[in-house]
Amino acid sequence: MVDAVLTAILAQTPATGVLGSSLRTMANALRVNAVSILMADAYGPPLAAIFQQAVTNGITLSQMEYVRNVAVNQSPVSPGAVLACNVMILDTLAAEGWIVSNTTFVSRNDVEATRQVINAAFAPAEETIADSMDATGYLAVLSLHAAIGYHLTLTAQPLPLMLNYAFAASYPSLVVAQKLYADASRADELREENDVIHPAFMPLTGQALSS
Repeated sequence: MVDAVLTAILAQTPATGVLGSSLRTMANALRVNAVSILMADAYGPPLAAIFQQAVTNGITLSQMEYVRNVAVNQSPVSPGAVLACNVMILDTLAAEGWIVSNTTFVSRNDVEATRQVINAAFAPAEETIADSMDATGYLAVLSLHAAIGYHLTLTAQPLPLMLNYAFAASYPSLVVAQKLYADASRADELREENDVIHPAFMPLTGQALSS
């Protein structure tokens, strides 16, 4: 199980340069010594360090979600295996909290989409820990979930909403930006928001920030 999660982290995380080398070294060190580390119940710190390094390297929320799903889809049997699997799942949730805290959002829609991802990730973990009667662990997970939710709420307050627009004809992005914002310099923003292939042909309908 540990090897599967480490493989997923290495596959999803940017692995070039010094940071990539550091992550591979940390993961391989845990792999080589996995049996002795697991038997000694000493896997917590090295696993946490690997997840922290992955966040430092620039792993995204969706990529960390992939890693979390790899951990969730394992099938531990022994009590020790269940504990190790749960630790890795909790590490992914902590990493997602770090990723969210480092994310710059441009609209409330982005914040709400992230909130839905976070809520869906935390719900099964909270239920599992509650069933295990681990009061301390349950409180820790609830506190982390609440902290992320509070951060997202504060982040969303000053951000504009995404609104739909519609024109009778297709215009270049510069024209659309001028019509919507009275600012042609925001043409690049509109192209990115609507995944436009060619700036001379904006879609008749699309999305734009409310301000």
